[in-house]
Amino acid sequence: MQERWGDERAAMVVLLRRTRTERQEQEAVARAMEAGSAWRLLDEVQPSLFGDAEQDELASARTELKRWSAQDIGVRALTEPDYPHQLSSAFDAPGLVFTRGELRSGDAGVAVVGSRSASPHGLAQAAAIARGLVACELSVVSGLAAGIDTAATEAALDAGGRVVGVIGTGVYHAYPPENLALHRRVVASGLVLSPFWPDTPPSKTTFPRRNGTMSAYCRATVIVAAGPRSGTRIQARKAVEHGRPVILLRSVLEGNDWARELLDRPDVQVADDVDEVLAVLDDIVRRPADVDRLLRDLVDLP
Repeated sequence: MQERWGDERAAMVVLLRRTRTERQEQEAVARAMEAGSAWRLLDEVQPSLFGDAEQDELASARTELKRWSAQDIGVRALTEPDYPHQLSSAFDAPGLVFTRGELRSGDAGVAVVGSRSASPHGLAQAAAIARGLVACELSVVSGLAAGIDTAATEAALDAGGRVVGVIGTGVYHAYPPENLALHRRVVASGLVLSPFWPDTPPSKTTFPRRNGTMSAYCRATVIVAAGPRSGTRIQARKAVEHGRPVILLRSVLEGNDWARELLDRPDVQVADDVDEVLAVLDDIVRRPADVDRLLRDLVDLP
């Protein structure tokens, strides 16, 4: 069984190595999902297109996978059962994810995100929300950037909680560089996850894609502080597209047109303070249990 899924990962590596743009990558992933697996797509649908070259590519992909494994880098393909289920329901889930640390199949996480240049009050709010999530045994999901991300991450780790860092580079890199020690702390007790090849450097295109992956992984996104051009607005919009709840602090709503434009979208809520954020999150986290209870009640009906 392990060999089977190793072949599936190698096949997905081959498919994605052939792409040059995000759109091409999404199209390749969609074809693999339609075929039922990346391996089947290569083996049954397209073998005549590549011939012997395909076998060389597969051998190279297997070598890459062994090298990554030796470096304690986990690799999961969307078409295999060990892929994070939190991501697999998203329409734009990455074909491969790369991880360092412990990947938990049942991980329930909430993103705490915001500006890199937040005020002391905003940083304190982020830290308090993170501590509240830890107390509820929820993972704190962070982009591991400066500002709000760092405040939430440090508070969660100091409280003994689990942090999932979804990063905008490959796992060989830490961005910003001064957060390298923070990355290592997260790996040691939680998880760092990336949708990019391990050697991918930071760029203006990687961080918006990171925000999309992070919003899909989370039960909800809390936006603590953000400006008109903050990358956080991308995560808010992606979360709405993914059908994930978004909680905006009142100060974010008052200072940004993009935040006010989201108010009429489903499951976008506004909170005045940390206590209200945690109360809303408690309601959101209870939803799956409420649905299970309703289904059980329906089954028990005469």
